[in-house]
Amino acid sequence: MTTTTTTRTHRTVLGWAVQALALGVILVATSAIAVGVLVPRIGGATPYTILTSSMEPSYPPGTLVVVRPTPAEEIGVGTVVTYQLESGRSDVVTHRVVSVAYGADGQPEFTTQGDANDGVDAEPVQPVQLKGTLWYAVPKLGFLSTAIGHDQRDSAVYVVAGGLGLYAAWMFAGAIRDRRRSDSDAEAVTTR
Repeated sequence: MTTTTTTRTHRTVLGWAVQALALGVILVATSAIAVGVLVPRIGGATPYTILTSSMEPSYPPGTLVVVRPTPAEEIGVGTVVTYQLESGRSDVVTHRVVSVAYGADGQPEFTTQGDANDGVDAEPVQPVQLKGTLWYAVPKLGFLSTAIGHDQRDSAVYVVAGGLGLYAAWMFAGAIRDRRRSDSDAEAVTTR
């Protein structure tokens, strides 16, 4: 094997390794965006990040939980719910329903408790406080969601989509260049 052939083989292997790594990064980024932003938006759900250890071990801090609006009548014991601490305020908690009672008006009241907490939460949760029930959760993705912030999340989607488009164009141009090289190499061998 000549030095030129060996060099070409190393370049080809290195090229494939770089392409495989880039494809892996793209798949991870695309999956994170789909799971954290796109799927919740399509499904009418809202992503939240678990910030405390009250739901460990199932949902440790940094877990992205996606909740869907659910009628109060469909919520029972064992359901994980996200609710406002005070109606009309933005602070929310994600805990598990441990009992359901009905008030004099026939409305359900939910007693909640964090999985890692020793006691139940002080105040029962009223239906007006409910944001929804757990649809799915992704460990550690909440850290990224929190770091990006709600306002920048949409911009991040466009930036990543643009980056993926540029990468696709770069890969396409590289494929055309490699094709032309192999055609010219084959032509050179034929003319010898």
